[in-house]
Amino acid sequence: LAEVVRETESVVSSGISEVVLLGQTVNSYFDGQHDFADLLRAIGNVNGVRRLRFTSPHPNDFSAAVILAMAETEACCEHVHLPMQSGSTRTLKRMLRRYTRERYLECVDKLREAIPNLALTTDVIVGFPGETEAEFEDLLDYLEEAQLDRVGCFAYSPVDGAVANALPGALPEAIKEERRERFMTAQAAISARRLRAQVGRTLDVLVDAIDGPRAIARGAGDAPEIDGVVSVIDGAALTVGDFARVTVTESDQHDLVARCAQ
Repeated sequence: LAEVVRETESVVSSGISEVVLLGQTVNSYFDGQHDFADLLRAIGNVNGVRRLRFTSPHPNDFSAAVILAMAETEACCEHVHLPMQSGSTRTLKRMLRRYTRERYLECVDKLREAIPNLALTTDVIVGFPGETEAEFEDLLDYLEEAQLDRVGCFAYSPVDGAVANALPGALPEAIKEERRERFMTAQAAISARRLRAQVGRTLDVLVDAIDGPRAIARGAGDAPEIDGVVSVIDGAALTVGDFARVTVTESDQHDLVARCAQ
């Protein structure tokens, strides 16, 4: 933990204000004495850290202590990219994911209960070997139940050395693509609905770019690697790296439009 704190202090001294903790199942972090909850609190307390993010966590490692640390650490962004992969427990087991559909939704509920206005994003794979039409329908039902903000959907493709290559029930490319398109259509409606709910809110955004009279920025729920920006239509006076307070005036399926708050 002390090493990560020192590195954070170093990058903040160079002018960086947003820090991302990166790790495979990052929230399982333990250095022999300190766990991920301790790490979040320590990094969040570094002077100059305005935003703290992490990727990618695992549903099984969101302990009560980690969720509480997220809720109580002011710099911690109201965003979690929580890998899902499938809405079928049977498929998740074949993927060796180590959690069930029910466990994932339980984690989502606990996060949302502790952190109001939390943005949740994820990735899924459709057309995994052996996936039935009923299991795919389970995934569509899952979308309605989980109400995630954004989802990346990928049709399964073999990867060199992957155990899944030898699984029975490989699906034709046409079926995989058809399922991906159905999935994205369903999720687009959910994403648009959740973005519409942001209209009227006042957000603190970080400016990434200037495009003529507009500033292209991100709210706490818009991570750099995830689609979605806040277009500040009267942001010409802002510069890259600025934080600005804005009021959301409209939305579409992907982005928000805002004006600088008075």
